[in-house]
Amino acid sequence: MGAQKKGATARVSEDQEELARNPLQAILLADSFATTFRPITLERPKVLLPLVNIPMIDYTLAWLESAGVEEVFVFCCAHSKQVIDYLESSQWSSQPNFSVTTIESHNSISAGDALRLIYERNVIHGDFVLISGDTVSNMSLTQVLQEHKERRKKDANAIMTMVIKKSKPSPITQQSRLGTDELFMAINPVTKQLLCYEDKAEHSKGFISLDKTLIADNPSIILHNDKQDCYIDVCSQEVLSLFTDNFDYQHLRRHFVKGLLVDDIMGYKIFTHEIHSSYAARIDNFRSYDTISKDIIQRWTYPFVPDILCGSSAIKVERQGAYRASDVTLSRSAHIGSFTFIGQGTKIGNDTKISHSVVGEGCTIGSNVTIEGSYIWNNVTIEDGCQLRHAIVCDGVIMRSGAVLQPGVILSFKVVVGQQFVVPAYSKVSLLQQPTQQDSDEELEYADNTSGTGELRSDKLNGDIATDLSETAYELGTGGVGYIWSVFEGAQDEEWKHSVAPIPTDKLVKLMLDKDEDEEQLTQDGNVLSASGELKADSDDNGSEDDDNADSRDDYGFFEKEVEATFLRAVHENVKVDHAVLEVNALRLSYNMASVDCAGAIFYSMMKLAVESPHHSASELHRNAADIITKWQKLLKSFLHDIDEEIEVILKFEEMCLESAKEFAALFPQILHLLYDKEILQEDAILRWADEKEGADESDKVFLKSSEKFVQWLKEAEEEDEDD
Repeated sequence: MGAQKKGATARVSEDQEELARNPLQAILLADSFATTFRPITLERPKVLLPLVNIPMIDYTLAWLESAGVEEVFVFCCAHSKQVIDYLESSQWSSQPNFSVTTIESHNSISAGDALRLIYERNVIHGDFVLISGDTVSNMSLTQVLQEHKERRKKDANAIMTMVIKKSKPSPITQQSRLGTDELFMAINPVTKQLLCYEDKAEHSKGFISLDKTLIADNPSIILHNDKQDCYIDVCSQEVLSLFTDNFDYQHLRRHFVKGLLVDDIMGYKIFTHEIHSSYAARIDNFRSYDTISKDIIQRWTYPFVPDILCGSSAIKVERQGAYRASDVTLSRSAHIGSFTFIGQGTKIGNDTKISHSVVGEGCTIGSNVTIEGSYIWNNVTIEDGCQLRHAIVCDGVIMRSGAVLQPGVILSFKVVVGQQFVVPAYSKVSLLQQPTQQDSDEELEYADNTSGTGELRSDKLNGDIATDLSETAYELGTGGVGYIWSVFEGAQDEEWKHSVAPIPTDKLVKLMLDKDEDEEQLTQDGNVLSASGELKADSDDNGSEDDDNADSRDDYGFFEKEVEATFLRAVHENVKVDHAVLEVNALRLSYNMASVDCAGAIFYSMMKLAVESPHHSASELHRNAADIITKWQKLLKSFLHDIDEEIEVILKFEEMCLESAKEFAALFPQILHLLYDKEILQEDAILRWADEKEGADESDKVFLKSSEKFVQWLKEAEEEDEDD
């Protein structure tokens, strides 16, 4: 479904006077030159895969248009005909003041080849934006363009500005929330010049090697491992000519960026531009596909969200982040949970439960089906009694009754899973046989043999595929059709690290134990860096306090959303409390939060669920809260270790009663009493909170006054204990 242009996607405010007289141009790479989305990309290009039911490339083009770009050159290679046909039939072929031109190649095998070909075409006439068609953003380009142009006026060697964003990697998995490896960047905090870029650090050694001349030439360097490369670059024309002059440059980061950073002859420089409140992320693997889908559904990418891109009349946003098309057929006994998208023409049967999932158009889902954390594309048939958890199911797939997809499964186009068959975790299943090699250019060999919808032509590369499939149908049970691909040797860890499924508890525990051993070894060896990453202790820290505060708020917002999603998944899947504690702890370490932050986010999630659960009176709302608190009290208590942390929970509840959950305002004393009865809050915490409120303004004492009787009762009980 193509994105439709609506008024709500009005251009991000830009200062047109600051833009160059030449139209602002962009190069969009519609080929990732990678194999991370196989087997799906053997039949359809990655940029046309649906992201919350909209092709990825539409998010990229909608953002470029809104940001003031006027000319986009889309480079197509693998499955180029599919990309060209889609763009020619879409809205992008006829937008005023926004032209989209395709450049086709049949033999390019890298981004370097693509940029060399574009240079030969002589279509870029000034500074340009370089981006891939799997990137989602809502940032304004005004400031980064201005910074780039100002630098160029002073230094002609400043040829590139990379957009980055704060994103703390998990200290357990050493991955970002997008499933990408921990990234190390050395940046001059004054000039923002990039001095080192390492995405494959040797963690076992515990250090990064930097050229001593960098420290000699830069009064201050900060080594970051908390930055995310957004893969949005503002480039000067010299970038294209450098690729033409250096055929060794194939990969944008591994070859080009690193090559310039170590080249002390030409003197070219790369700078960084950090965004704070805006969104920008690239879909690099299945985990980032899952993460970015969730971010879109939770509206971090606004205005590039389904109801606006598709049109508010076609998609309605309901409570708890549920999106539903206008013509969905839904049984009364079916339950559509939070953060879920249901596409047009889909039919859902009796007692089926769907949550934290995306279901595309024209799907038929039977009765007693459970779908959790999964992505169901278009025209999929799921018969009665099937179970799907954290899986991707492509167009035209049929799941026979009682079939089960374990976490991490990928079913490519038109696969058929037999009755009662259980597809093992992390399996990749396709109608196409598995290539014997893993070369990225093999995508090209398949490109002209499929229509993008799973239709196989008679001249398929692997011969009479229908005959082969019938001989191996047993792989997917009775009536099943498809090949279960084997995992290449040494790639097992990559499957669960980059999957749409949460990392299994046993893997997290093992990683934690391994990390403890590594830290013990590093402690014995001694650290070479301060915790801040500052390489020179007497240099000035030019970071803005306001920026730090914005980062902190931004981080906590993401963290709170992640905790809420984790809590809701625990509720809907009946996850054991101990496992939920482990998952929240992993998030705490990933976002560098404290236990009290976890407690606040968990309490917020609990009370929000109570408000959003059906109720028609204050007493029913109180009962909702009591049921949830009673069931999940152990989870909340796991992150409350002292009186101060308990007081923070009371303050969090006050904040909710004033802002996000005002229905609880009248119930504040009763909920406070409930938390005391369940031994979540100690008597001392409540009394200290009351004492601290005594000197506050009257407007800050509203909930203290409403709780006076309960507080007085606690004081009297305390006095009686002292008398005894």
